[in-house]
This record gives sequence, structure tokens and C-alpha cells, in this order.
Amino acid sequence: MSSIATEPVRKVCVIGAGVMGAGIAAQVANAGVPVLLLDIVRDPADRNAVAAGALKRLQKAEPAAFMSKRAAKLVEVGNIEDDLARVAECDWVIEAIIERLDLKHALYEKLEAVRRPGTAVTSNTSTIPLGHLVAGRSEGFARDFFITHFFNPPRYMRLLEVVAGPASDAALVARISDFADRALGKTIVACKDTPGFLANRVGTFWLQSAVNAAFDLGLTVEEADAIAGKPMGVPKTGIFGLVDLVGIDLMPHLKASLTSTLPADDPYHAIAIDHPLITRMIGEGLTGRKGKGGFYRINREAGKRREAIDLASGEYRPQAKPASLPSAAQKDLKALLALPGKAGAYAWAILGATLTYAASLLPQAADDVVAIDAAMKLGYNWKYGPFELIDRIGGADFVARLEADGKAVPEVLRIAAGRPFYRIEAGKRQYLGLDGAYHDLVRPDGVLLLEDIKLGAKPIIRNASAALWDIGDGVAALEFTSKMNAIDGEILKLIGQAVPLVASKFKALVVYNEGSAFSAGANLGLALFAINIAAWGEIEKMVSGGQMALKALKYAPFPVVAAPAGLALGGGCEIVLHADAVQAHAESYIGLVECGVGLVPGWGGCGEMLARWQAAKGLPKGPVPAVSKVFETISTATVSKSAAEAMDLGFLRPTDGITMNRDRLLADAKARALALAEGYQPPAPPTYRLPGAGGKAALELAVAGFRARGMATPHDAVVAGHLADVLTGGEADLVDTVAEGDLLALERKAFLALVRHPGTQNRIEHMLKTGKPLRN
Repeated sequence: MSSIATEPVRKVCVIGAGVMGAGIAAQVANAGVPVLLLDIVRDPADRNAVAAGALKRLQKAEPAAFMSKRAAKLVEVGNIEDDLARVAECDWVIEAIIERLDLKHALYEKLEAVRRPGTAVTSNTSTIPLGHLVAGRSEGFARDFFITHFFNPPRYMRLLEVVAGPASDAALVARISDFADRALGKTIVACKDTPGFLANRVGTFWLQSAVNAAFDLGLTVEEADAIAGKPMGVPKTGIFGLVDLVGIDLMPHLKASLTSTLPADDPYHAIAIDHPLITRMIGEGLTGRKGKGGFYRINREAGKRREAIDLASGEYRPQAKPASLPSAAQKDLKALLALPGKAGAYAWAILGATLTYAASLLPQAADDVVAIDAAMKLGYNWKYGPFELIDRIGGADFVARLEADGKAVPEVLRIAAGRPFYRIEAGKRQYLGLDGAYHDLVRPDGVLLLEDIKLGAKPIIRNASAALWDIGDGVAALEFTSKMNAIDGEILKLIGQAVPLVASKFKALVVYNEGSAFSAGANLGLALFAINIAAWGEIEKMVSGGQMALKALKYAPFPVVAAPAGLALGGGCEIVLHADAVQAHAESYIGLVECGVGLVPGWGGCGEMLARWQAAKGLPKGPVPAVSKVFETISTATVSKSAAEAMDLGFLRPTDGITMNRDRLLADAKARALALAEGYQPPAPPTYRLPGAGGKAALELAVAGFRARGMATPHDAVVAGHLADVLTGGEADLVDTVAEGDLLALERKAFLALVRHPGTQNRIEHMLKTGKPLRN
């Protein structure tokens, strides 16, 4: 008998089609769940105009809100006056209207009359206490009500703060939290019903402290961002760049919200000051990236000159590169804090105040250090949470400096007594509790992380660029460890070693890593080095070696499951294409991008894509349609904007899986591998029926048309010609069947011809220097 926590969420209603509400609706649709998006009636002639307009904006949003066109079709629009009764169709109602308690109360009164008992009703509020929201509501409504605070943009920000009240049904909270975790890809952080919850409370204090200190110490915005960005594990935007990104006009709203709800003795009150310059900027529309400029701007009247505002004069000036910090200070917080002058003083002004404030929130706002650290890492993209930062500084040193400054020391730091907040014990990560004891950090069911496995295990084999791990139950994991997980000779070598080893000792293999990119492709730097010394034989060995390694994975006597997340480009995409099955994270950006650097896929990618499209349903019969599809995708270096779109493009098969929560990817891939292992047989080599010279001529004619319209460059045409030769089978006639080995030989021939071409060499060099493709 199933519990309420495992019952599915079949339909969701989002009320409020503003930026947040619409974004939440899009993410629910991305999970494959129908959504009813409602808002007020502004135009009696077009009663759904507000919600319909929001849907149109979502479909054009950059970065994309929807993972596929299919997802967009799952959003149905309506209005509160005509369609509110339809919440009875829904299992979860999310209120995301303006932050006014009177308006929320009026809506809840209407909802209470039409919703089904047991339907979850949650608010996306970040400023109003739960107790105030349910005041005056029935016992049944209060039981089904709690707060689910999403972060913007909802598709990409993983944090979901959940606040349950004393009357909230724990089983219903668990059911919605489980859906948000598995289907929406969120990491759930349970918060107490305190102002600002966790991320925004600490984050607002951090930003305000940093802005104040920059004014007080006379720093430029560039100096401040250089100190308070990467060296602290903060995104490279730093402080002022981040405020520009989220909107300078948001600062007074956050300040007003917190100052009106925080206790009178909260330290935030002392730092919540208005700076005349910022007030003036908001009044002039200088609200950041969404306005006419902010602390930084691009002055188009001065030839797109990059400018920054002078905090003393309030006038814009050319943006200046600040003096570089010593290398030690860029990597070591202790060294950063020890810097003489303004740099060290600014670092301590931020870290001393912010980390102390975060520590003071225990236990009133959270039960443990893990919750606060997770909130800041997921909500503000910090690399380390506040308590992880204290560990990096040294708890005893941190307390000593607070005491030297005459500052109060939070109780949790007294409890720690110089001990770290995190430690590794018996292969497990532990955190220090408020009881003074260490506790194992327990992952949710269904979460398996390689970083945890590494704590208590050594790799089976490893080299400088890859490692093979035992992840239990007879499954091994192949991990890439090079920069951006770029594929080089060491990775190919380890694949060759892994195949016989896995065949003798394991049931299956998962290709997986926990980097920001699954693989950015082949190592272009090595390729350019070989080109510069005319090591053509080495390049040919690299191409042949890559083909052999990937075919070894494909025809291994055990199933191989690829589990990409983030970028899977070029050679990384080809590894995905050669796997028996793929379990992809929803945010996987997959593509064969070789044409962008003047090459063609050289490790079997052409053949694998042809096989997918020749097996696809709905295409006209004959060899030409599949070839045309693959040619279009590869020649334009198309990269999917999601795993769902990768399926539309043929990089993933309809039978492949998609995991929404990044932390569940390895467990899902492992389960998929074990399911395939039962009675596994390697695939039979494919053969291809290709259109030959006539098909090649048709493709080249299309490219010539693009050239005539200025849509393709001269070298695009050269590369496309070689790609057409591969995909059409070279000299084959229409009736010929082309074996896999023959197609691989055509790939090698085209690749080796192009790599000698000056146009390709210029493209590779330009990409390595600028990170952007050269249109030559």
C-alpha cells in the first residue's frame, strides 16, 4: 500500500505569472508534468493576456526556460477569475504572486473554497513568515500549506528552501519535497520559519557588508570584485558584478523586507544603510544589466567601451584591471586575510562579518551547519559554504581574530573549540553538531556520489587523466580527470586497460565524472602542438587510437552506460554515442562541434549518428533523409541546450534516460547498467546504405547556396565538402552497403586532410586563444 509520500504529482497549478511564477511553471513542464498557469485579468477583451504573455516570454527567454518544445506545450494559461476552480484538477498549487500579505490572504480564501482537501498549497515567498500566511485559515488549509522558496532562474538554480509549519502535514511535505527533488532536480534544504530563511538572509548580509566595506575602505569596484570573487570561492562576478546581475533595485526591497521582520537585536540592522550613490543610480535607471548600466556598463556611444562607476565621484570611467593579488592569496584564505593594506582589510571585513553572522543563525534558523552551507553553495553559487570557509581559515584563528577585534563569538564556534566543522572518519564525511559530537553526513536515498566513494577507496587503476573506480554491486565507473575532462592519449590508454579488466571482474561499466563538464572534447592544445611540429604520424595515431578505444567500449562483453552532465562536446559526444545506453543529466549540452574548428568527427561519431537517424521513425525511406539530417547537425556544430533537445537531435535515443537531479545521476546510471547486464550481448556491427557521389553533390549544392547568401564562409565550404564525402560513403554508389570499418576509414581520411589545411589550423589556434570560433 503506497503512502502519500510516494503518490505521483500529476498536475500543478502556478498562480502568478511573473518572472518567478512563470519560471517555476516552465520547470514543472520540463519534468513532463502538465501545468496550469494563472494570473489576474487586466484586459477584459483578452482575459488570459497576462499568463499568455508570460508564456510567450518564456519561449524566447535566454538562457532557455524550457528544455524542449514539447515541454512548452504542457503549460496551459488562464486567469484567476475564470479558472480558479480548476485547481481541483491539481495535486499541487504554487502561489507566486506579489509579496503583499493582504493579496495572499484574499487568494487563499478563494483557494480554500475550490481546492481538493489534501492538495498541497505552497507559497514561493521569501519574505513573509509562514505563521502570518496561514493566519485566519482553516485547520485543513493550514495542514496542507507550507513554503517552497525557489531561486531564479528556477530551471538552473538547484536550491529549494522548504519551510513547514507546526500544523503542516509531514507526509504531504515529504511527498512534494520528493517530487521537487526527483522530478524538478532540486536539492531540498529544510529551513525554519525565520525571516529570509537561509540563503537570502546570509546572502543579503554578505552583499551589504561587502558594499559597505568597499565604500568605507575606498576601493574601486574592480578591486573589490577581484578580492571578493574567485579567491573566496565566489563566482567571478564578485560583489558589484553580482549586484548588477540580479538588479541594483532589488537591494532596497531586500533591505526593507528584512529590517521589517528581523528581531531588533539582529546585526543586519546595523549594516542596512542607504548609500546616496546607489539611491541615485536606481533613480536614474542604472539598475544593472537589465537597466542602462550599473556598477559596470558598456558605453556604446564610446565605441562599446567597458566602464565602471567611481564609488567616490559617482562618475563612469574606463574599466581598469586591478593589481593582481599574490598567487598564494588567490588560493589560500589565510594568505588573503594576511595581506597588508586595503586588500586584507577588505577580505576580513567581508569574511569576518559574514561568517560570524552565519554562525549566529544556529540553531534559530537551521538545525545544523550542513543546511547553511548547502543553501549558500546552491543559492549563491559559492564554492564553499560559510562553515567550510571557517575550516579553510582555521576555526581557532578565526575566533582569535574575532576576540582581538572585540567581536562576539557565536556559540557554535565555542562548541567547536577550534575543531573543524567537517572531517573524514573511516571513509565517511562527518559534520560537527550543536551537541559537540560528529555525525555522519547521510545522503538521501537514491543519491550516490563518486566524491563519497573516493573517501574510503582507491582507484582500481589511474593515470594523469583518468581513473577507474569500483562503485559497488559489480559496476565500475570510468572517470575523466583532465582539465575540462578533455580527451587525450592518457584517457584513451586507460580505456584500453579498463575493458579487459572490467570484463574479468565486473558486470558493467559507467562512464561518469563530477566535473562541470562531462568532456569538452579532444585536447586541442595537444593537436595544435602536433600540427606545429608537423607530427602528422602522431595525429594519425591519435585518430586511429580514438576509434579503436571507442569501438572497444561499444563491443565490450559488458554493457557500457554513459552518464553525461554539462558539456559533452566533440570526442566527449562520441563517447556518449558509443555507449549501449545513456543516462543523461537534464542539463547536458551535447554536440559534435568539430566543424567549428575546421575538422570532422574522427572517432566514429559520423557512423553512430547515421545509425541513429537510419533507425529513426518518421523519416522518408531511402538513404538521403538520414544523411541530410546528420549533415545538417554536424556541419552547423549544433549543440543541444538540454538532454531533452539532445534526444530530438539524435544524440540520445528514445530509449535513453534523463535524470533531473544531478546528485542522482550516478545511481540512476548504475541501475541502468545492472539492468542491461542480465543476459547482455554486444551489438552487431552496423552497415550503412549511403547515397554516394550523387548525394554528395546535392549536399555541396546546398552549401553553395548558403555561401551565396553569406551564411557560410569559404572554409565552411571546404569542411562541409569533406563531411559530405564521409556521410555519403565516398565513391560508393547508391546500391552499395558501407561497412563500419569503411566509414571509419573515410573519417580518418577527411580528418587528416583537414588538419593539414591552413584554414583549419587558423581555426584551432583562434579557438585556443579566444575560446570563440573563427569565421574564415
